[in-house]
Amino acid sequence: MRFATVVVIGGGQSGLSAAYHLRRKGFASALEQSERSFVVLDASPAPGGAWRQRWESLRMATVNGIFDLPGFAKPPIDPDEPSRDAVPRYFGAFEDATDLPILRPVRVTAVRDDDPDLIVETDDGPWRTRAIINATGTWTNPVLPHYPGQESFTGTQLHTRDYVSAEDFAGMRVAIVGGGISAIQQLEEISRVATTFWYTRREPVFRDGEFDSDAGREVVAHVAADVEAGRPSGSIVSYTGLGWSSYALAAHRRGALRRRPMFTRIEPRGVREADGTFTPVDAILWATGFRPALTHLDPLGLRNELGGIQVRGTQVVADPRIHLIGFGPSQSTVGANRAGREAVTALARHLREPAVT
Repeated sequence: MRFATVVVIGGGQSGLSAAYHLRRKGFASALEQSERSFVVLDASPAPGGAWRQRWESLRMATVNGIFDLPGFAKPPIDPDEPSRDAVPRYFGAFEDATDLPILRPVRVTAVRDDDPDLIVETDDGPWRTRAIINATGTWTNPVLPHYPGQESFTGTQLHTRDYVSAEDFAGMRVAIVGGGISAIQQLEEISRVATTFWYTRREPVFRDGEFDSDAGREVVAHVAADVEAGRPSGSIVSYTGLGWSSYALAAHRRGALRRRPMFTRIEPRGVREADGTFTPVDAILWATGFRPALTHLDPLGLRNELGGIQVRGTQVVADPRIHLIGFGPSQSTVGANRAGREAVTALARHLREPAVT
């Protein structure tokens, strides 16, 4: 069985940041013989993480900002370039410059306890490790609500992660479900070529003015408080509210930003509204967000009675061998970089300390 002192699961921004800081702390490639080693296991076939799957029309001008990877400034980026091209190219250049030990495509299926070590099971064979930095993000765990009658719908149903282009909906009647940033972006695009109906569980809150650094720190503190208390954290928008972005303003001007309460059931050719009326639709787009992709950690029993995983900083309280990054307050790109450094610092300290018997 192969061994690495630390296994990083995921090769997106968080995982690359952690790998960079492991190298700076003196950890060597697990692909070579070394007393302190690490490896990155990434399920993607090439650099870029989840950015490789973003929809084609998501341009760099409309993403929420990509923070520089550590020690590697972004080159000038064309604001009109698709993010699924620009970001993976930047990540790939970082990997070339740093020569990190990244194995791909390798999908982690489970992590099991083999005290004092952990066994990381993958579709490319197992690894034994002393500690794990988990950086799997959320893209592979979409939230897919279930509504009565959903299976009877004869039209098209898809989630944000499956969305490609508004042109696929040209001339249709489309129900768009969700109150987050992606929902607003896709609503604005699709409303140019189709008749759209926007549904959310709660009345969306649009904030006035710019989202400044003080407000950002307050949000991070709020999210951190939730994960430190073991509560499942919500989406970033659930903490920040929606901003009046260019695409939100465009949708508003077009009259598409008219929210309806959630329908009560789905019927073969449409949806039954909260007031009992029927709205025919050809497609339902579930822009309902994502949850952390952590099912491979379930054999470790880290979740509490609330369904959350209690984390202090990046360290899982129930198991100090496990660190979660790109999770909770470190979901943003700037937070991901910071969390990678924090996790490596804490793990280096933990690995130096003698085990308590």
